[in-house]
Amino acid sequence: MKMQVNSLKFIVFFTSLLTYAQEFEEFTVEDHIKSIQFSTSVDLDLFPVVQIGEPFTLRFDDLHADEADYYYKIKHFNYDWTPSILFQNEYMEGYDNLRIDNYQTSFNTLQKYTHYQLTIPNADVQLKVSGNYMIEVYSADDELIFSRRFCVYENSATVQAAVYRPQNMDRFATHQSVRFAVTPNNRFFVNPEENVKVVLLQNQQWNSLITHITPQYYSGKTLEYRYETPTQFEGGNEYLFFDTKDLRISTPKISYSVRADLYETYLNIDIGRSFLNYTYAPDINGNYQVRNTMRPGDSHVEADYSFVHFSLAFPTPLEENESLFVYGAFNNFELNELNKLYYNPSLDLYEGIILLKQGFYNYKYALKQGDVILKNRVSGSHSVTENEYLILLYYRDIGAQFDALVGVGRANSFALQN
Repeated sequence: MKMQVNSLKFIVFFTSLLTYAQEFEEFTVEDHIKSIQFSTSVDLDLFPVVQIGEPFTLRFDDLHADEADYYYKIKHFNYDWTPSILFQNEYMEGYDNLRIDNYQTSFNTLQKYTHYQLTIPNADVQLKVSGNYMIEVYSADDELIFSRRFCVYENSATVQAAVYRPQNMDRFATHQSVRFAVTPNNRFFVNPEENVKVVLLQNQQWNSLITHITPQYYSGKTLEYRYETPTQFEGGNEYLFFDTKDLRISTPKISYSVRADLYETYLNIDIGRSFLNYTYAPDINGNYQVRNTMRPGDSHVEADYSFVHFSLAFPTPLEENESLFVYGAFNNFELNELNKLYYNPSLDLYEGIILLKQGFYNYKYALKQGDVILKNRVSGSHSVTENEYLILLYYRDIGAQFDALVGVGRANSFALQN
């Protein structure tokens, strides 16, 4: 019987490889779904990294405001976001394709919306193993609406990390090196060069990661990763910001606002910063926080939406295969037609308009050349920029059929070392 089960798993795995030749990506399919955001018991997260059993919450708005039915599924993945071969009952207790029954219609807003909220674990779903997960939200017609990643870890290894200036002079002023050490808590890692996987993320962004790193050397049962170049990131620059907590007034970053069918918020003109010296400006590393002071109460259902007008003075003419975008956690750091900038010859500016919920926002501009994304071409890159680094440590034990997330480490370049 065991042989039959394993054979079936092989068939499922092989079929998955044929169907999904590449790693799974996050999707936002429908334009009327806005403000997709995770939170944990302690903070807002670009994506949750929680211990098994620790709760987190997913929120989103539907601008159709018709209290539509939405359903969610949870799937388990390997460290590289290829589908794991675990059956659902091996990684989850409970049921699949469940309706999200916690929702509320917005109150006293110009833009009507339905706000949905889902907490995991709940009475219907509990996760049993660590690793990478994807939550997928579907319509009543079983059409995928959006998907988001999250990670669940078991605290069975310690990760100590720090951020250093690079020693190679051509990157000394522009890059940051992450060095770290990994120690299992009550065991030895068997064949760590094959069975231990590490993923480094800058500011919790899956489009800014380094992986396929093996230990540089061993110190007892500790794995040392003291590389210079393989774990280097561009430092980038601090994020720009604006705050629309009160749509009726201007702030230092908002030029003016007008009320039409919805509020229109015009930001100050931004300039390229790649030729400017670094200036420290506290940010939240690309994230955003929904809030409003116009109506005291629950901002999740009382914050309104406004059309935010971005404008960028970019001195270099774009080539035919080049485009400019504005991005941040508000659009999951994706570059698409909704956040693309278009040239206005009468003002000699690149402009874009995005519908966003009231709150405090971080954002940046990115240049895309064909299929290549140059995130720091507009903003510049500095080794002293404040960045948060996340180290995800995976281990596949002998005989195991999935990559367990056994340890999590964090380091901030605010404590940059030479």
